[in-house]
Amino acid sequence: MNLHVATERELLEGLLDVQRAEIARILDDADEAEARSRLVPSLTTPMGLVKHATFVERIWFHSRVAGVPRQKLGLPDTVDESFVLTDDDTIENVRQAFLDACARSRTIAAEHELEDECMWHQGPVNLRFVYGHMIAELARHAGHGDILVEQIREARRD
Repeated sequence: MNLHVATERELLEGLLDVQRAEIARILDDADEAEARSRLVPSLTTPMGLVKHATFVERIWFHSRVAGVPRQKLGLPDTVDESFVLTDDDTIENVRQAFLDACARSRTIAAEHELEDECMWHQGPVNLRFVYGHMIAELARHAGHGDILVEQIREARRD
């Protein structure tokens, strides 16, 4: 699809998918230790960013748009918790969980119109807003991932 001449819906979906692909690529060429590397004072790690992006997909599309309560989805209570890695987390299963969440999000979104509303803590928002928010959110975290990957690659040279 050529996003330069796409409909509004195609454009929003396409731009979001571009950012989803960038998030999935954060873990390319990393080993398990590198993917868990804390290179900044926060909980942010390459794998943690992908795990957080899964949380974001599930909060916005699976919970808010689809109307499934957070507790039923097993989502953490806080944003910080969404970055926390367990011993069971691997590059493969964290990336797959993200890809699966994205696939489910696409299915949910396809069942709604851009004008359809859902509740957010600041009031009602429509699917158009959700797309815009998700594009910005994932783009920001993809940029964080780019910086971490650059630091990891530089450390390999030393």
